[in-house]
Amino acid sequence: MKVIRFQTAILLIGLALSSNSVAGDLTVDNEFSADPDLVERGRYIAHVAGCNDCHTPGYAINEGDVPQEKWLTGDDFGWRGPWGTTYGTNLRIFMNAISENQWIQLARTLRRRPPMPWFNLNAMSEDDLRALYHFTRALGDPGLPAPAALPPEEEPTTAYAMWTRGNQPEDQ
Repeated sequence: MKVIRFQTAILLIGLALSSNSVAGDLTVDNEFSADPDLVERGRYIAHVAGCNDCHTPGYAINEGDVPQEKWLTGDDFGWRGPWGTTYGTNLRIFMNAISENQWIQLARTLRRRPPMPWFNLNAMSEDDLRALYHFTRALGDPGLPAPAALPPEEEPTTAYAMWTRGNQPEDQ
């Protein structure tokens, strides 16, 4: 098992959801039609906001050289700390399971475990959130879910980064 130790600044990369479940009673929006202008803007946002860093397999380690066909399909690389181990959610599956308005509401109130910088998602404009939704929905085949989060006492079977005592947020 390869364990990589990172500093806090590196851990807080990516605009990522670190849970594979959505709270509440959500429905699939099967009648969604992506707006081409929003899709292109959403592509840009996903790229520069760091969404791919955690939600696209191999994106960060390959310096962004990953085909768009794999973007936002989730990752089995874990982020382990006192909260347990979290994984970058498959955002394609996630977005396909909720409506655009549900996404806006969720993005405004989301709180997740590290390394998800949920506070950045909360601060996005409604237009940017809508563009990100349209882009993600337009990507196509959602693929398979990322691994479920693990409790602190459970050892991951995948590669993971360890958030050590020396770089806990409360130590900053």
